[in-house]
Amino acid sequence: MDKLEKQLKDLNKAVSRLEEALSIATDNKNNKLYPFLRDSAIQRFEFTFEIFWKLVKTALRQLEGIECNSPKSCMRELFRNKYVEEPELEKLLEMVDDRNLTVHTYHEEIAEDLFNKLRIYTNLMKSVKGRIDDAYKRL
Repeated sequence: MDKLEKQLKDLNKAVSRLEEALSIATDNKNNKLYPFLRDSAIQRFEFTFEIFWKLVKTALRQLEGIECNSPKSCMRELFRNKYVEEPELEKLLEMVDDRNLTVHTYHEEIAEDLFNKLRIYTNLMKSVKGRIDDAYKRL
């Protein structure tokens, strides 16, 4: 199994765990445990995002011969290489910015705003992963 194949599998697992956390937190919005559950989902988003952008970096290198060294540069390269459309690029860049805000989750309004975007970000990561997976299978 090569690095890209391993990262694709790792992302599948991480996304499943993130979706689980999102579901549990959403189901408990009126529970006193909600802030803990929400913050747990945000933490899972953080590590899922790290796996995602490193997968993108590996895929661009292996499939396209492109080196990128930061999350934003990798997302822009996805667009340049037609893996995503412009509206998706904008969302991906927003996701990078939001990931950088996760160090401030002690601010309730920031944490709640980010939590409300996690389903969109999760679906976007799954969509991009699917396109990368398709390109990998065509090799």
